[in-house]
Amino acid sequence: MNLREYMGSIGTKSILQISKLEKSYLGNNGDGQRTLPVLNDINLEVGEGEFLTVIGPSGCGKTTLLNIIAGLEGYDSGDVVLTGHSVPSSGQDIVMIFQEDALFPWLNVQENVEFGLKQRHVSKEVRKKTAEQYIKMVGLTSFAGSFLHQLSGGMKQRVAIARGLALNPRILLMDEPFGALDAKNRDILQRQIQEIHGQTKKTIIFVTHDVREAVCLGDRVVLLTHTPTRIKRQFVIDRPRPRRSEDPALRGLTNAVLRDLKEEGDFGESEPENITE
Repeated sequence: MNLREYMGSIGTKSILQISKLEKSYLGNNGDGQRTLPVLNDINLEVGEGEFLTVIGPSGCGKTTLLNIIAGLEGYDSGDVVLTGHSVPSSGQDIVMIFQEDALFPWLNVQENVEFGLKQRHVSKEVRKKTAEQYIKMVGLTSFAGSFLHQLSGGMKQRVAIARGLALNPRILLMDEPFGALDAKNRDILQRQIQEIHGQTKKTIIFVTHDVREAVCLGDRVVLLTHTPTRIKRQFVIDRPRPRRSEDPALRGLTNAVLRDLKEEGDFGESEPENITE
């Protein structure tokens, strides 16, 4: 399935449109300030309910792109439109989950998941019910009263995911959320986020350095170039879920992404397997 056929297959009910996006920073090369281009003419459309993964060389601007979508950073020119509204006016429609869990150690699991709802003045009864629903979804019901120091790294990240889902965003942005986890916990979370996506049908944009992870999770993989960053290629992952990152059926797609990434001088966290196949 090519990209055009894929966009048609998801109904092309677009939730996010990025057009001609440009972003640069002011830097200093010793002779004074200069403009450092980061994002160059980024054009991207994301379908509602799509699981989109983004990969590219280190420092190419993946996190910058997420920050712009989230309304945390400005940009020089172009348009970023979510459900008909320019970012950042979309506000509560977007939740971002970081590599570091950003939870509150003085609150237990239940209280952490309820926190955003409390800030929105949701009633205590509704907060409790909603938090319980998403704590169950991430498999932590028996730890609802536990504090962070009693949890593993993978469990903390599950709490962060539950807290984000409890806010019922239109888009869930995830910035290398499994990057700090060991292989076992990473595998568990990869399987669990696929289950959560299947249950909630949330639109997810997931940044990762790991090519296998990108192919395993994504409906589509967007490959970015070195800075000034543009979209080099997009790969449709037309494979049934659940998937495992080591699944032989994904090897050809993984190697295709790796070949293009190799041209950018960066393999990420994956190395090619039988790249001559």
